[in-house]
Amino acid sequence: MQKYFPEKVVHGGRIIALRQKYGPDLLDVSASMNPFLPHISRDFRDVDLCVYPDDTYSALKDKIGHVFSRRSDEICVGNGSAELIRVYCSVVLSGQSPVRIDPPTFGEYALSATLAGALVIPGRDADLRIICNPNNPTGILTSRDEMLAILDDCTKKNSRLFVDEAFMELAARDESISDIRSDDLFVMRSITKCFSVPGIRFGFGFGPADLIEKIETVRTPWAVNAFAEAFTMQALDHYDELVDSAEKISREREWYFAQLTELGLTFAPSSVNYILVHLGRNAAAFTEAMLKHGVLVRDCTSFGLPDSIRISIETREKNLRVVEALRECLR
Repeated sequence: MQKYFPEKVVHGGRIIALRQKYGPDLLDVSASMNPFLPHISRDFRDVDLCVYPDDTYSALKDKIGHVFSRRSDEICVGNGSAELIRVYCSVVLSGQSPVRIDPPTFGEYALSATLAGALVIPGRDADLRIICNPNNPTGILTSRDEMLAILDDCTKKNSRLFVDEAFMELAARDESISDIRSDDLFVMRSITKCFSVPGIRFGFGFGPADLIEKIETVRTPWAVNAFAEAFTMQALDHYDELVDSAEKISREREWYFAQLTELGLTFAPSSVNYILVHLGRNAAAFTEAMLKHGVLVRDCTSFGLPDSIRISIETREKNLRVVEALRECLR
């Protein structure tokens, strides 16, 4: 009998193929990137591709440690946050380990836990709890105090807490718990969203030194390529400028809330650069209709929300295009 093997998670990021069909002007609001970016040089002429990267990534970790006030031995790096989720689960989970993941949320958590042989059990105590904060796709932010209470509860129950803060810089960085040191806590970050570079796969995380050592052992050697390392080193010099990005996103988000309300739509109370919109109708068909109006939204059926879409917050000019397309498709 063939052993059960899980299917890949459905993600967004289809824009390259869809622009071949719908044209180069297709507006992508399915991927939630920072529309108000700091200016960062993308000149990689000094990157030496004739040598292997330093697999210890010592200079990169020193830079991360300086920005986040963490020691280098508390920092791991990887080829995007997806790799770190996969590696973390393979390190801490064993066969039949119960893992709490409360839907709707990012599908890679459940897949990574399942591939590690664990059992995903929403809403119940488990050996590991995984939380996305702010959550994807709802955009709902759990406060620092609430997260610390969850961590305290996990510690009392002899379980671990994994927190994905990939969108925190675009929400409220003061609510982060990346500064907290606990044997039971791992906090993951990414530059993909806040610096709008999905093509550069880079993620990093913070945890106790013994756990970090295991993660660094299990991850693929030279997982971070020379371009990604060079860009990240530059980007971290502009980290504080993301405060301005978050403020501009907040203002556009409030404008968007008003527009969606005027259209008669309900939505989740997002704190970040995307909004989960409840349509009250089939999301897949609505997504196809939006494509015909030149806009790609995120069909949230794969999140278990077949009547909802997620839209990213962009510049006002782009947001107006989305609102107009929504208005046309709702008629």
